[in-house]
Amino acid sequence: MKKDETTTGRRALLRLAAALGATATVGVFAADRLGGMDEGTTTGGVRPARPAPAAGPQGQARGGAPAKAQARAARLRPAAYRLQPMTGYAPPAFRRALPPVRTRPFLHLTGVGRSMVLTFDDGPDPRYTPEILDTLRRHGCRAMFFVCGEMAVDNQDLLKRMAEDGHVVGNHSWSHPLVPKLRPSRIREELGSTSDVIERALGAPPLWYRAPYGAWNRLSFEIGAELGMEPLAWTVDTLDWQEPPTDRIVQRVLDGAGEGVVVLNHDAGGNRSHSVAALKRYLPRLLDAGYSVTVPRR
Repeated sequence: MKKDETTTGRRALLRLAAALGATATVGVFAADRLGGMDEGTTTGGVRPARPAPAAGPQGQARGGAPAKAQARAARLRPAAYRLQPMTGYAPPAFRRALPPVRTRPFLHLTGVGRSMVLTFDDGPDPRYTPEILDTLRRHGCRAMFFVCGEMAVDNQDLLKRMAEDGHVVGNHSWSHPLVPKLRPSRIREELGSTSDVIERALGAPPLWYRAPYGAWNRLSFEIGAELGMEPLAWTVDTLDWQEPPTDRIVQRVLDGAGEGVVVLNHDAGGNRSHSVAALKRYLPRLLDAGYSVTVPRR
């Protein structure tokens, strides 16, 4: 067996072991326990109008990329995808896979009192992410950043800053594709390439991932588990991907505030100046109301 194949095999076993261990110990998050979820069920706890099929990504990662993430980075450039979470999309109740993995993403924290989780998708973007990090640091808060590989590969300094400030860096695929439309090999390419970039920057692969558009399927759960990651969705969608006024984003967060809530924000993929401004306003108000802003402990 070739040396690189041996290394790859060992890494796969380590990540599988991590996934099984995480499944047994995570505890703090709660997955949706509805017996049968269909496409009319919202995974985010809010029910915006479901986007039309044409709202899917306009560009996807090129196929046939080599195994090394460095080589991938030279070929997979940022795509002009449209960021529009499919909060009306949810996976049906698939049979449990072997080895056991999740069949639904986690939606909210449990048993943590007045704590909330702030999450930011699609970055890092040097135009918006640094100011978000500044705001979180100013208030002594940690958050979760679900990064796209095509953005992370050229902004690894921001990944390192996230980790240094105690934030959790998660996997949001490489090019933000609609995962249920992909072959298994493409799902592995999208998730694996991004995990490789994160591991090179931070010294460890990510432990959490989020499906683009919130569109999960059985294969995404299985492949995510193989890579040692748990799936996280959200409770409140700020709808900031629509680039609404700052006031509207602030009000959605305050209206949705509650124990264990997971808030979906974006720090890339469009004009996120309103998202940056909204965080500066709603974060101190949450803290003044007695909420803490936390991240999962694994």
